Amino acid sequence: MERDKQRQIVEALILASPEPIAAARLAEILPYGKRKRVIELVRELNDAYAAEGRAFEIWEVGGGYQVRTRPEYANYVKQLNRVSALRLSRAALETLALVAYRQPVTRAEIEGVRGVDPGPILRNLIDRKLVRIAGHRDVPGRPMLYATARRFLEVFGLNSLEDLPTLRDLEELAAEVDGAAAPVGEPAPEPEGVAAPSPAAEIADAPEPSGELH
Repeated sequence: MERDKQRQIVEALILASPEPIAAARLAEILPYGKRKRVIELVRELNDAYAAEGRAFEIWEVGGGYQVRTRPEYANYVKQLNRVSALRLSRAALETLALVAYRQPVTRAEIEGVRGVDPGPILRNLIDRKLVRIAGHRDVPGRPMLYATARRFLEVFGLNSLEDLPTLRDLEELAAEVDGAAAPVGEPAPEPEGVAAPSPAAEIADAPEPSGELH
């Protein structure tokens, strides 16, 4: 099969998939396909998009490939698809960060760091599909373990947990945005097979006396 045809098939599969699709899965469907070939074809597609000045590109996010509009067009896309923003308080972001960097982690371990019961926040993070229950720790009482969900990677534009910024990077970022308030946006509705742009992941410094997400 001609390489151009293979490239078109990969493009069609990525566009049609409602979720990020893994290179291994693409290789299974692509005639005479192999994972290495798929990676090469995706790179060629992105090179072609860039050369043509297209407003979208293929991202490797959440363990798979997904077409997303380029970041510089985010403000325009937001005006087209107005959606309610999911606001995460500083307390919620701190809890999410603890889960991300210490997973799998128990509720008691989170409480030991933050000094408050994280139960309500954890429940809301689970409802938002940012956190998942990852089993039970093999100790008396068998407490539940919490870990980040695949949705967490998609929202924050990460391909894997290895892409998380270092704690030093986070400290520098916190110093820059100290006191800032901004929402973590839900993704805009997806036009016919094309995913929405990656939403910004910024701190919303909203008061949260009850520990609930808003």
